[in-house]
Amino acid sequence: MEKEEWFPLVDETGKITGRATRKECHGGSFLLHPVVHLHIFNSKGELFLQKRSGKKDIQPGKWDTAVGGHIDFGEEVEQALVREAMEELGITDFTPEFCYRYVWESTVERELVHTYRTTYDKKITPDALELDGGRFWSIPEIKKQIGKGIFTPNFEKEFSML
Repeated sequence: MEKEEWFPLVDETGKITGRATRKECHGGSFLLHPVVHLHIFNSKGELFLQKRSGKKDIQPGKWDTAVGGHIDFGEEVEQALVREAMEELGITDFTPEFCYRYVWESTVERELVHTYRTTYDKKITPDALELDGGRFWSIPEIKKQIGKGIFTPNFEKEFSML
């Protein structure tokens, strides 16, 4: 039997107000829960994007922010960022720079997104169980594909704020 995942519930400033299960948070309750995103640029200014697994319940098969994941109950924001970067891309030695925080609401959930960026030129190895790959994209290449349904709506919003 799989262990139940618990997420903190937060207000729009990030203050913890309670906790709920993943199922509750993704079941249309719109309970505000925190997530982390990391945008990875290389020294050429290209942006790494992950291709979401076709098995994901939300936005399967679309290109998305390099790293994205939930903050577990009892975990600090930057701990979650390091954990997710390791799980999804196999990287640990990066210096995150905080960009902004905002509320994102989809048709099934509501998240407080903590967005970071970094510059990274070492090997990136997308986890084959979590992702369907990843690669660096030039900024003009991304701009040309905006609005064509290949990126997640959340990524397109964040890209416009980078």
